[in-house]
Amino acid sequence: MPASILEEDGHLLEAASTRDTVTRLSCPSCGSLHVAQVLGDNGGISYVCTACGHSWS
Repeated sequence: MPASILEEDGHLLEAASTRDTVTRLSCPSCGSLHVAQVLGDNGGISYVCTACGHSWS
């Protein structure tokens, strides 16, 4: 495989692992990683824990 393709593949894998690490949220109440992002009443973003039901923004 050409070196440029291998370099691009490496950048994509690096970006994917960084994105995965950065976007993980945990519930401040129970610590679960089962968190859903939802739209709030005023168009803001809120989060809901699908394990315990706790919500926050």
